[in-house]
Amino acid sequence: MSEHDFDDALIAAAFRLAGESGWAALTIAGAAQSAGLSLAEARERFPGKHTLLRRFGQRLDQTALAAASHEGPVRDQLFDLLMARFDAMKSHRAGINALLRYLACDPATALQLACGTKRSMRWMLHAAGQPTTGLRGALRVKGLLAVWVWAMRAFERDESEDLSATMAAVDTALGRAHQFATWISGERTKDAEPEESDEPPVSGAIDEPF
Repeated sequence: MSEHDFDDALIAAAFRLAGESGWAALTIAGAAQSAGLSLAEARERFPGKHTLLRRFGQRLDQTALAAASHEGPVRDQLFDLLMARFDAMKSHRAGINALLRYLACDPATALQLACGTKRSMRWMLHAAGQPTTGLRGALRVKGLLAVWVWAMRAFERDESEDLSATMAAVDTALGRAHQFATWISGERTKDAEPEESDEPPVSGAIDEPF
């Protein structure tokens, strides 16, 4: 078994067990035994659950980046990139939801995931040809983070096979972010005042992982 396959098997087992028994009860040893994997190799490759989450986030990024088209409008590219990450998360939804419930009890894990999500959104922007340096770059990262947070809340409740509710949330949030970017760039018409809306915010604290 390759290291890549080993990691995938352990990650899958870990999220399955977390969905059954909760994130706090999950152990790397338990996941390895459940998947019939070597405990010695599991110990070497996954010293703890923080390593598991870091590797999982990297897997999501790799899946999205491998499918990147690098063509078409930036909004469409970002939509495809984010949905590729969500598609890769779909089979682990129960375990992910268990993790989300646990985060309030573990600020260190919440901080790790927030930092990891920020790195991931930078990669998504790079894949869409968008710079992430300087003030404009920082705003792009912050805006895409807000899009992800909004869509994650839809994903938690979305049990459809095609993730239709998640797709709608991503599309709505990206549209709102585009409007905001146009506004701060001074491209809005003078009389286009911000409207009251139930649409997602485009900035704010990060409280959802991946």
